[in-house]
Amino acid sequence: MTPLELFAVEGLPEVRPGDDLGDLICSHTKLETADVLVIAQKVVSKSEGRLRELAGVEASDEAKRIAPQLVAVPDPRFVQVVLDESVRVLRSQRVLITETHHGFVCANSGVDQSNVAEPGMVTLLPIDPDASARGIRQRIRDRCGVDVGVIVSDTFGRPWRLGIVNVALGVAGLPGLIDLRGTPDDAGREMHATVLAIADDLASAAGVVMGKTERSPVVVIRGLDLIGDGSGRDLIRPAAEDVFR
Repeated sequence: MTPLELFAVEGLPEVRPGDDLGDLICSHTKLETADVLVIAQKVVSKSEGRLRELAGVEASDEAKRIAPQLVAVPDPRFVQVVLDESVRVLRSQRVLITETHHGFVCANSGVDQSNVAEPGMVTLLPIDPDASARGIRQRIRDRCGVDVGVIVSDTFGRPWRLGIVNVALGVAGLPGLIDLRGTPDDAGREMHATVLAIADDLASAAGVVMGKTERSPVVVIRGLDLIGDGSGRDLIRPAAEDVFR
């Protein structure tokens, strides 16, 4: 049996715009080739300056109309930021479910106020999470001399299930999916539909170590022999195959 080890990178400071995440990670832990790093989207967004101050936002009539329909009645300016980050609104009663420009279907377009030190500030998803993952991976290769996989993760809710779990938004250096279609199962029958969301599996496992209230935004997963050239976009179901929209 090959053990799988997960541990948080400890001692990381509060991340601010312009910070070099690859350098910070290398400075706070010793990495090995083939490690997989799961990095919380929040710190990636902070380092990339993906922040917006609500004081500078003017709420549209649409944002003012939607806000009273939502649980906890958010600031209409927050709703406006969500709309600005959306390509379409799928639901606006009780909860605001949107599709982002990346193709993610999630609550509030990933706009979030939690774990942001500055009052009145919100974080936005990275513009290109795959590019963010690739950049961090390259920086770690240059700085630490090791080749690792990188997953940029965020917490999403799930239809018909309670609770949130970490999922992969951006992927570099490992596959997002492992397609087992056409291979035999344990009984020798050919599998026709089994595609493993391996990047989501790893992000979810790392979420247990990250927690939501400790400063543990980076988790190292060690013991995998998993090399590939995947993308977070590989995990997005094409609209034509979505039977629930």
